[in-house]
Amino acid sequence: MKIAVIDGMGGGIGCQIVERLKPFKNNDVEIIALGTNSSATSNMLRAGADNGATGENAIVWMSGKVDIIIGPLAIISANSMMGEISPKMSLAIASSDARKLLLPVSKCNIDIIGLEDLQFKTIFNELAETIKKIINE
Repeated sequence: MKIAVIDGMGGGIGCQIVERLKPFKNNDVEIIALGTNSSATSNMLRAGADNGATGENAIVWMSGKVDIIIGPLAIISANSMMGEISPKMSLAIASSDARKLLLPVSKCNIDIIGLEDLQFKTIFNELAETIKKIINE
């Protein structure tokens, strides 16, 4: 199973995701860091991702090669993250056959109505439980 973690800016959210995924790493699970910039990719690799790539082409290409895509909700919104998510990236991610686990981070002028204010700890714990269920399916 290939799991892509997509993040931009400094990769802070991506790093926390990778940290939560590390217990699931084995011969059957590969964590791939896909950063919109080299800083995000480097930081996710330091956090424990198995492989990494940077930029639009890498994200577009790998979106069709992985089983799961994880990242903030903004990765499916063109021009979000201060323009780091290009329309081509958001289309490739949203159109991918991969299962998408998107974190409800209220940034980039996207608000998710009906969700209580969740703390990152709660979101990441729920993500870990979801990944565990998917791997055991």
